[in-house]
Amino acid sequence: MKRRAILLAGLLVAGLAHADAGVPVTASHAWIRVLPGNLPAGAYVVLHNDGAKPLALTGADTAAYGEAMLHESSSTGGVSRMRTIDALPIPAHGTRTLAPGGYHLMLMDAKHPVHPGAKIRITLKFDDGSTLPVDFLARPASALSDKD
Repeated sequence: MKRRAILLAGLLVAGLAHADAGVPVTASHAWIRVLPGNLPAGAYVVLHNDGAKPLALTGADTAAYGEAMLHESSSTGGVSRMRTIDALPIPAHGTRTLAPGGYHLMLMDAKHPVHPGAKIRITLKFDDGSTLPVDFLARPASALSDKD
């Protein structure tokens, strides 16, 4: 019995130590621009890295969509382009913004209709193996920010 108590106490301490280590990244202003029909949605967020080491966002998962990809939009000479990227660096003690016209998550194949006002949980993945679940607010197609 004493041995079992010591084992359980050790597991509890190990779990608390892991929880304290946590992800140094926090998220704010998380929103999704919902387009009509089954068109892809764009997901935007501000990521803050409070850690002493740079991290990179490497992907995302969500139960609401079949696929989530990191993309970068750009415009040169009036021509808009979008490309898939493998990772998005977030500097130590820095911020990275995913916003319309720049970096964003492209959400493909909605598993059910997503309407403005809905909250969609997206789990962000980082290059150190950590993850961060974030609730994104669905906004209408006309939205330009999380405040529209």
